Order: sequence, then structure tokens, then C-alpha cells
Amino acid sequence: MEGMGVHRPRNVDWKRAAGLLYGDWGTSKAYVIGFAFSGLAGAAGYTSMAIILAVCGLTALVAFNYILVCKHFPDGGGVYSAARSQSRFLAVVGALLLVANFTVTAAMSGWAAMSYFRVPQEWVGLATILVILGVGGINYFGPKHSGSLAMTLALPMALVVMFIVALSLLSKPGLSTANLEPLVPGFIPNWHAFVSLILALSGVEAIANLTGVMKLDRHATEAHPNVQRTASLAIGVVALEVVLGTALLGWAMLSLPGKGPELNLVLHERWEDMMSLLSERYGTLVFGATFGSVFGVLTGVVVGLLLLSAVNTAVAALIGLIYMMSRDGEMPRHFTRLNGHGVPKWPLAIATGLPIVVVMVSNNLGSLMGLYAIGVVGAITVNLGSCAFNRKMTLHWAERLVMALTFVLLFGVELTIAKTKPDALFFAVCVLGGGLALRGYVQRRAGLRTVTVSQEIAAHVAPDFTPDFQIHHTPGQTILVAARGATPVLKFALEEAQLRQGTLYVLFVKELVVTLPAALKMPEKPRWQEDPDAAKIMYAVMHQGQQLGVAVLPVYAVSDNPASTILDLAATLGVDILMLGSSHRQSMVRLLKGNVVNEVARNLPENIQLVIHG
Repeated sequence: MEGMGVHRPRNVDWKRAAGLLYGDWGTSKAYVIGFAFSGLAGAAGYTSMAIILAVCGLTALVAFNYILVCKHFPDGGGVYSAARSQSRFLAVVGALLLVANFTVTAAMSGWAAMSYFRVPQEWVGLATILVILGVGGINYFGPKHSGSLAMTLALPMALVVMFIVALSLLSKPGLSTANLEPLVPGFIPNWHAFVSLILALSGVEAIANLTGVMKLDRHATEAHPNVQRTASLAIGVVALEVVLGTALLGWAMLSLPGKGPELNLVLHERWEDMMSLLSERYGTLVFGATFGSVFGVLTGVVVGLLLLSAVNTAVAALIGLIYMMSRDGEMPRHFTRLNGHGVPKWPLAIATGLPIVVVMVSNNLGSLMGLYAIGVVGAITVNLGSCAFNRKMTLHWAERLVMALTFVLLFGVELTIAKTKPDALFFAVCVLGGGLALRGYVQRRAGLRTVTVSQEIAAHVAPDFTPDFQIHHTPGQTILVAARGATPVLKFALEEAQLRQGTLYVLFVKELVVTLPAALKMPEKPRWQEDPDAAKIMYAVMHQGQQLGVAVLPVYAVSDNPASTILDLAATLGVDILMLGSSHRQSMVRLLKGNVVNEVARNLPENIQLVIHG
């Protein structure tokens, strides 16, 4: 009974997945357009429109590739899962690049949010640090509600983009190319400008990590999962908005009247909150100065809140990634220790501390953007390269060719970033060097060595097929009691089992509330004997059951949703009575995490009696 497998709940439909993806991917336009027109990207001001369109084309191409990735990895298709099918070492490298990506995403999104909230420049760094600390405090209770804010704010953000474009069309002279200037001569300077704007790819790895919790397509099962329709709709809708929104907002920037030194100075000074500037200018041109000022503030609030949601998403994803690597033996084992709310302690501290360190050593948003691209482009490159050259993936030849060409293009981008941005290269080397050194130390402590064997020997050592043990139980007066500690409900359950001459199942759910980038691959089934909290309860109840003549069967499960796990096991075991202790959680914890008793009571099948002991 110990270590029964429990599937992660697949409750994320395409609309929720799109909202989660847009919370990160959709925010890229908040700073990419301003960065391009400020001249900081290498393409000065009005020559950058062609570069923006090229980046939009690459964004659409990468989105197509990730639809294929999600199709073939329904249990989590992030870089860690995709590369792991090729090499454990390559998977760790890809994951560490993703660590760098999420770290800078949290720092950069927080900084940009403070700019949109119009925090004075001298206080932006401190305010960003406080925001990241606050997000870490919220994630102490787990990322259960992390997707709600992004999904809620996605629609207002899209409406703001459409309204800015509409105002630019209504203004005089409207969208035009009168200010467009030709690209600077030569391929190299334009390539460098293109590479500097690859920030628009932000967040695309997030959707691949979500496939493990996406709703299955029609006719798909847990044994043969398929999320192609769900992933395609989510990626397609968000990619369309990102591509069109970025291109149209870039055109609106190009069409701003008053081209000259004064406007150029404004573009250089206000590039960090360029969407607010567009709202102010076009709102003033169409409806007057008062409307323009109000609409500019409203735009700043909407964009700033969505950027804060991106901070939360990045921190939660970073926690899950570090925890996943530690469970797989790639990081220290004590990184898997959980707090009282099921959140890994050390990954939470790292996910909060790393972005703060990055903010402390950076003095502006431009320096953060310089650190960012090397991580996200590197992770995407490793992912697509692993898939393109994975012969086990049933890709059409045209799909494989497109994926391989995209890999080559992004590999060239990554090499260019490494050559032209020494700060970014230094940051990536620090993350990779530190992570790989820690991995080597962990494996040496565990007595592991890397050896090369033939495929035939490997097939015998680690066979793909494992026996499926099914538990057969004759229904009778069986009781299932869920225990979080040595509470009175255990005594009551023993007494009832003795009176009814029945079997008592004692369930201990190890709560694991963390966003995982892939399906959790455990080297062996979880054992309650290895969990000090569970062992303390199980041994005590089994000892009492032996004295009372009651058959006590321990049941142990690891889950991010205790209520659904209790319901699932109650139905699977076919128990007659389910016993729960009444909740004594504090009001704030109930607000953040919900009430397990209430959720079980609402969804328990009618043929199972529920007893709540208080």
C-alpha cells in the first residue's frame, strides 16, 4: 500500500494556460519596444521597425516549434524533460540556463513594474527588492493561486494594447511610415540589434512546463495522454497577440508626431514605461490632455500589475525547477525538505535570494536586459536541439527540418550574445559553474560515478518495462482515516474499526505544493518509513491496532492537492467510511490554501460515509 501513485490533477484548460503564458510572454512588449526605439539596442530609433518585425517573425517560428514540443511531451515538455531523453548532463545544463532565465525574469519584471508604477528612479532598486521579498513570502504558502492573477490581468492588458492601437489609428496623421528610416548598412550591426531584442521570446518555456497539468484532449487517457489541442490553442492565441501587438505598438511608436531632438530625448528618458508614454500621447491627440494623462496612469497600473504577476510566476517556476533537480539527485537532497505548507525550504530561499542579488548588482533595467537573453535563448536552444535530433520523436520530416533550422538560428544568437555581452556571459558561467559544481559534489557524496556502457547492457540495468502491481481488496466494513498528526481522530478510527471488525487504512498525505516543470520521476516509490512524521504516526497506530486486534494498513502518498488525493484513494480502495479531523488552521492559511475538509465533503461519492471528528 505504501507509495501509491497519484496523478497530478489536470485542471488547466487552454484559457487558463493562455493566461499563465500571457502573464510572462505578453509582458515582453512592455519594455522591448521602448528598448528598440531608445537606441540602446544598437538600432537607433526610427531604423528599428524592421528589427522589431524580424523578432516578431522569430517569435511566431518559436511558437510553432513549441506546439510540437507540447504535443510530444504531455507530462511536461520544458528543457529539463526534453533534454533528459538525450542526456542527463545536457538536461542539467538546460535547467541551469533556465534557472538563469527565471532569476533575471523575476528581477527584470519587478524593476519594470516599478517603472510603470512611476516609483522615483533612486528608489526603484529598493522597491524591486521589497517586491521580490513579498512574492517569496506569498510563495511560502505555495503557488496554488499563482495563475489566477495572470489570467485575470491578461484581458485588461490585451484591451489596453488594442485601445492604444485604436487611438493611434484615430489620431492625425494615424499610423504611417513617414518617419521610417532605412537600416544601417551592413549585416553585422543589424544582426547585433536583432539579437538585443530577442527578449520578446520571454516566457515561451513556461507553456511547455504546464503540459503535465493541462486538461487532456478528447479521447485521451492518463495512460495515453495527449494535450495537443489544449497547448495549440493556448500558444496560438497568445503568440498571435504578442506578434500583432508588438508589431502594431512598434508602428504606433514610429508614427508619433513631432519627430525631432525633443521627441528623441523623451523616447530615451521614458523607454522603460513606453506603453504609458504611447497612452499619454495618443490619448491627448484624440481626446485631450486630461484623458491622455488618466489613460497613461491606467496603462501603467495594468502593465505594472501584470509584470508583478510575472515575478510571481518566475519565482514559483524556479522553486519547482530546483526541487525537481534535487529529487532527481542532481542537486543536494536536503533541497527537498518541505515546510509546513508543502513548499521546499531551500528552493524557496534560493528562488527569492537570487533575483535580489541580481537586482543589487544591477543599476538599471538595461543592464538586467543584457543578462536576460543568454538564459532564455540558451534554454530554448537546448530544448529544440534535443527534440530535433531525437529520433524517438515521431516528427514529420518537414517539422523536424523547421525545428533543426530554428535550433541553428538560435544557436547563432546564443553565440553572438556570449561574444558581445561579457556581463551576460559572466552571469551564465557563474550559474552553470556553480550548479555543475554543486551537482558534482552531490554525486560524489552519494558515491555515484559516470560510466559508459553499451545499449544492450543499459537495457538490462534500467528496463523500460516495470511490473504494474494491482491491489485487490474485497469490500467490507473498511475505514479510511486521513491523519496529519497524532490527533484524536486516530483513536476514534481504531475504536470504530474494532467495533465493526473491519480494516483500517491510515492515510498520510505528504503535501508537496510546488510548480513542477515536468512529471515527477521518483527513483523509487515513496515510503512512509523514510518520512519521520509519517513513520511516527504509522508505527504508533499499527502498535495500537495489534493490541486491539485491528488490521491496520498504512497508506502513504505525495501530492500537491491533499483533498483530491483523499477522494481518489477513498474511491480506489472502495472504503465504506472516510474519517477526517476538523480543521484548526488559522484564518490566513485557510484563505491562501483552502479547507481540505470542505473540499472533500463537496466531492465525496454518495456511497462513502463521511465522518468529521472534532
